[in-house]
Amino acid sequence: MTIRVWDYLTEYADERAEILDAVDRVFKSGVLILGESGRRFEAEFAAYCGAAHGVGVDNATNGLFLAMKALGVGEGDEVVTVANTAVPTVSAIVQAGAVPRFVDVHEATGLMNASQLAGAISERTRCVIPVHLYGQMADMAAVTAVCAGSGVPVIEDCSQSHGATQHGVRCGAVGDLGVFSFYPTKPLGAYGDGGLITTNDEILDAKLRSLRFYGMKGVYYAEEAGYNSRLDEVQAEILRVKLPRLGAYIRRRQQIAKRYDEILSATSIGVPEIVPGNDHVYYVYVVRHPERDRLLAELRQRDILLNVSYPWPIHTMRGFERFGGKDGDLPCTESLSTRIMSLPMFPALSEAQQDTVCRAIGEVLGEPVSL
Repeated sequence: MTIRVWDYLTEYADERAEILDAVDRVFKSGVLILGESGRRFEAEFAAYCGAAHGVGVDNATNGLFLAMKALGVGEGDEVVTVANTAVPTVSAIVQAGAVPRFVDVHEATGLMNASQLAGAISERTRCVIPVHLYGQMADMAAVTAVCAGSGVPVIEDCSQSHGATQHGVRCGAVGDLGVFSFYPTKPLGAYGDGGLITTNDEILDAKLRSLRFYGMKGVYYAEEAGYNSRLDEVQAEILRVKLPRLGAYIRRRQQIAKRYDEILSATSIGVPEIVPGNDHVYYVYVVRHPERDRLLAELRQRDILLNVSYPWPIHTMRGFERFGGKDGDLPCTESLSTRIMSLPMFPALSEAQQDTVCRAIGEVLGEPVSL
């Protein structure tokens, strides 16, 4: 049987009745867009994060875009982020009219190296976007200290880190804004696209609500040129059903990660490192090995389909070459991209499946695993 890096079918079988009930409730309500389900989910998820406000949007790419527009980011501005993120992080910057500027990451974790921020921030910098990669938070104390000193707002890219904490504070409640994705693979996943923006700023909250709905303040009257980016009622109600389970989902992911750590401890596989003070929620379980490509190929022959998040640093992609990036600019980012791979990680992953994956890794490497 094929083992994939992510699978939702077992989880759906367990939760099917409640998911279908949620869909039916929305269809019977007579309201499919910007209704009670969306309003309740916005409030519930913001409260979960410890933020004052939550604004539902159609996906996190547009969430990042709208967050930047709410801060006034536009043509000729610069936004500082990392290059070992999903393409949407940087696509949103470009869509906002800004120029992406990249800093390198820490070798041990792949998280933004805040010590490089001061040198990357210029008079044209309008915001910084740290990415909470793979399920744990970047060093927000260091990031916010640099940004506060420069008067630069911070947008947390929380797309991979629902429920992650740093010194007891959840992501999405630290920066000026936090942006979440509810793409199906995420720790809290919808059954389609979805996103949400958190903030503690009442003015930004009002601005975002206008921008996501054509810039309107009332019916058919736009105060400014806005956009169409709304979280639909069906996905909002499904997410409301799943939100109380997020703690259990995270605990199961952490159990799987701990077991991987133990089983692979005697091999040459490099397991994830957790930053002190962080609570890692393991959106993905990313390991490292210098023979990554051979491992991927041989595991694929055994019907074990793994993934790489992400194989190409964004500053080296043709789609972004006009911004002047080149090989050698970000040594840690580029080195990590050749060695990382994601092992299967989802709450319904069984111990038997996990054993099969680890045993195959040991056999390919010719190294012992601790089963």
